[in-house]
Order: sequence, then structure tokens, then C-alpha cells
Amino acid sequence: MAPVLTVRRVFTTRAGGFSAPPYDSFNLGDHVGDDPAAVQRNRERLAETIGVAPQRLVWMEQIHGRTVHIVDGPRPEPVPATDALVTTTPELALVVLTADCVPILLSDDAAGVIAAVHAGRVGARIGIVPRVLEAMMSLGARPERIGALLGPAASGRQYEVPAEMRADVERHLPGSATTTVRGTPGLDLRAGIRRQLTEAGVGAIAIDPRCTIEDTALFSHRRGAPTGRLGGVIWMQAAR
Repeated sequence: MAPVLTVRRVFTTRAGGFSAPPYDSFNLGDHVGDDPAAVQRNRERLAETIGVAPQRLVWMEQIHGRTVHIVDGPRPEPVPATDALVTTTPELALVVLTADCVPILLSDDAAGVIAAVHAGRVGARIGIVPRVLEAMMSLGARPERIGALLGPAASGRQYEVPAEMRADVERHLPGSATTTVRGTPGLDLRAGIRRQLTEAGVGAIAIDPRCTIEDTALFSHRRGAPTGRLGGVIWMQAAR
């Protein structure tokens, strides 16, 4: 009999790590100028906390693109030049790093397919989400069974952009145009992605309402750079 698998999802905050300011303290990004030893300790703590071996955390070299990689085992280095990971392998934890962009965690529990996605303005605009859904379906997932969790990100209340940029993103990602609390043009990428997922037939969509720009418990590149990176993690855990 196949083991019963439970899909687990986690979003980290700034608290509980080893990094010094301005990366204080639970920075998981190794590309932002932080002490590599502190980042390594933070990553080991993440693995310990979620009950996964450190070598079974799979990281990405995120580039704001629409490349998707299907992985079937541990990777000694971050998967190069990709913004989404998909797997059917139990106990393999997929990690997405963000500090204002939208982290998306997807799963078809029945098919045993999960994904972690980095969807910033550029990636969302050029179609990273449809690419991920295609990859999941190639492994047996069905849109109506997929559940999506959109994590903490820059909110439409705070994400200010030029009017031309707002109009351009809206053309490619309808539903994302908004107005900020200051009355200026803005983007709500989570709203646009939610609409995109709904139109693709995704069965359940949840959104963590926290705004990275407003919430000082979270890292935000817009609020203050340099800064650290939050982790969004998804994995399938066997019953214990």
C-alpha cells in the first residue's frame, strides 16, 4: 500500500534566525549580501523546523522569467535560471524566495503533484503561472483539483508604479491594475494571478493578506534595500 501523503505549506517571517542587520534575522537568500554562514544556519534551521533533511530543500536561481523545472530528487545547488519548481517526490521541499514578489504554492493532493512559484511583476506578466499549470498537468494534475496559496507580497494599496507600467501589466495580466492609498497608479499582482488561476479552472485559491511593504515582520525590498528574503515552502510528508 502506498504511503498516505499530506501536503504541507509554510511561509517564513523575519524572526528566529542568525543574520545581522539589515538582514535580521531569518534571511534565507544567499544572493543579497548577507553573511553566507548566517544564511546557511538559517537554512538548516528551516529544514529542522519543518522536519525535512537540509539536502532535501530545493532552491532556485530566480531570474524573473517563466522557466519551470520538474525535479525528482535533491539538488546540490540551486536549480539554475528558473522561477518555478514542480515535483511528485515525497519529502522533497520546494522553496521560493521573495521580498515583495508573489510566492505561489500549488498542489493537486490526489495526483501527488506540488509546485512552488516566484511570480514577480515581470514573471506574472509573461505567463509563469500558465507554464506551471501545464507542467503540473503533464504529471497528472487536473486544474479543478489544484489548490493555490498566494503568500505575503506587495499589496495593491502600496505597490506604486508608473501609469504606463500599470496599463502594460493589465493588458497581459487582467485584474491587476489598481490605485494605491496615495491615489497613484498601482498593481495588485495577487488579484491578477487569482483571476488567471480562476480562468484556468483552478479549484481552490487562498490568499495570505499580509503586505510585505506594510508589515515590518516581513522582508520588503521596496520598503528598505538591502534586505533579506522570505521563504515559501511546500512538500509532501508521509504519515508518521
